[in-house]
Amino acid sequence: MTNAALSRLWNVFVICFALLAGRQLWLQTIAAHGIAQSGYDPRSALLSPYRGAIVARDGTILAGSNMHGRFYPFGRELAQTLGYASPRYGSAGLEGAFDRELSASNGANDPLTQLKAIFGNKRQPRGATIVSTIDPVVEDALYVALHAYARAAGAVIDPRNGDILALASIPSFDPETLDRDFATLRVDENSALLNRAIDGLYPPGSTFKIFTAASALQDGVVTPEATFDDPGFYQVDHFIVQDNEGEATGTRDLIGAFALSSNVDFAQIALRLGAHRWFESAAKWGLGRPLGLELPAQTDRLPARASVTPSILAQLGFGQADLLVTPLRMALIAATIADGGAQPHPRLVRSIREPNGSQRSIAHAAPTQPISKQTAAAVRTMMEATVEWGTGTAAALPGVSVAGKTGTATNSAGKSHAWFVAFAPAQAPRVALAIIVENAGYGGTYAAPIARRVLAAALGGATAGP
Repeated sequence: MTNAALSRLWNVFVICFALLAGRQLWLQTIAAHGIAQSGYDPRSALLSPYRGAIVARDGTILAGSNMHGRFYPFGRELAQTLGYASPRYGSAGLEGAFDRELSASNGANDPLTQLKAIFGNKRQPRGATIVSTIDPVVEDALYVALHAYARAAGAVIDPRNGDILALASIPSFDPETLDRDFATLRVDENSALLNRAIDGLYPPGSTFKIFTAASALQDGVVTPEATFDDPGFYQVDHFIVQDNEGEATGTRDLIGAFALSSNVDFAQIALRLGAHRWFESAAKWGLGRPLGLELPAQTDRLPARASVTPSILAQLGFGQADLLVTPLRMALIAATIADGGAQPHPRLVRSIREPNGSQRSIAHAAPTQPISKQTAAAVRTMMEATVEWGTGTAAALPGVSVAGKTGTATNSAGKSHAWFVAFAPAQAPRVALAIIVENAGYGGTYAAPIARRVLAAALGGATAGP
């Protein structure tokens, strides 16, 4: 080999070495911070025995660590909400959203400091504790009640401040065996990894009559005393609106139309409201905008304004057409009526407690006010009537006034989804919820009894019946 060839080969080696050195320097300095925060950083697995806990509002451990790794005492009940912290598949749920706080890196983002924390002889640093808003009693009641069905979800909140008391999604998975099961879960046709409570998008059906009634009352389009005639059908352009299973509610005032869930009457109310005011009202309620939750959550899907014909607007009046929402959104709509027209912002984490004992509270965001107290009071009366003598009697609790609304949402994927939205006690609400059972049928038959059991648990054991 000539000297010239050797010189060229040497230059190639020098250039390659310089590139590798530059790459390593970039990783150790510029990129180190981002890599350390990533749920896919394998160093996180080495620190897992010292990862902080996630606890319920009463201090019950929901996720913790030991020398064998991460453990989840509630198993499948909170799997999608708590998520997972896997060296192979990264992190999700609260584990992912608060990975930086939970990690045992003691705030150090450079690899050398983290490795010293792992292999050093000194006492290991520990991650912070995340104090959630979850109520273990309510969570257990919700999951157990939903578990009777193949696909279902629910969201339970405190209407006074937006604290999420429970989230559950069926089917679920075991977070402790995530690494072993992930390949199967990823292709599961029932989407066990999906948190249906905050990511499942469904037509709300007649539960959306809460919004329609509130919007029409707020804008003066109707009054509680207004009467409507429902012969069982109503034609709008080439579309015929019908009630569930061919029912006809006859001549009723607004309370009767709501309590007996007349699609015909609410199609006419939506047409009186008009598309312009419908979209104005939707904006006031925050529909179609992010919820601001600590976890990624699906945003409502509204129809394009230009596509709303009279027949589509009529269907929007009873929660059909091109409208999709999450159970959490419907729980917030119920909470808005419960709290006198003030819509709370949902909150899943109360505080972050550092290993040294210091605690940082997560403040409540100020509520919005999409409707007046008077409008909320009028809709509350309708929701009470629904449970007292309307379509939601299966949600009634002895000695407790429950305000609710049934929904039976038709969809292109088979049998109707069963909904129930409620809050209680009606005159001094402490809990609001939304329940959906996929492809089950009538909301009053399938979702309302679940709501009754969950409300009973949330209210301290009121008699729920069978």
